[in-house]
This record gives sequence, C-alpha cells and structure tokens, in this order.
Amino acid sequence: MKTLGAVRLRDAETFVAYGKTADLAPSFWLLAQTPQSARPGYGLHVSFSAVSEAAVDAFYRTALAHGATDAGAPGHRPQYTAYFYGAFVLDLDGFKIEATYRR
Repeated sequence: MKTLGAVRLRDAETFVAYGKTADLAPSFWLLAQTPQSARPGYGLHVSFSAVSEAAVDAFYRTALAHGATDAGAPGHRPQYTAYFYGAFVLDLDGFKIEATYRR
C-alpha cells in the first residue's frame, strides 16, 4: 500500500482501512464478513489506483519480495481501456490484487 501512496488509517480484527492522508476519510476498506465470503482465485479481485507507472512497478516488485505470486507483470494493456498500465499478483492466500495507472 505504501508504494501506492496510501497509509493504514484504521484496523481491527475484521477490517483494515487505507487512505492518502490521516486528514481524509479512508478511500479503501477491506472487510472480512465471514471466512466463506471470498475465495482465492476468481472469488475476489481487488484493484488499487496508482499515481504513476513507477508506482505500479514498485507495487509489483514489493508484492513479489513479500511472497506474492506473479499474475501479470507490469505493462500496458490497451485491450482494457485506451490507456491502462497495470500489474497483477496473487497474495499469500491466493487472492488477486491489481495496481493500475490510467492517464
């Protein structure tokens, strides 16, 4: 999250919230409703907006360095939108996480 310019603002046993600064409300919440709510693979796909291509690259490198698995190296993907630069990883539980930059 730090590579995307976000900081942890709140957390508890069942949730965590991130945002750009402590002065603003969280812009991203991740909540666990029940253990059966989301499943690895295609059961949950989380995407974060990055501030630049370099931030997408940093997200990808950092995720892999902390044990994530490659699910799509950083790159342009014009098939998604006119300008889309993104990277995909599977976290330690197998959930897909994406960072994207769009001009």
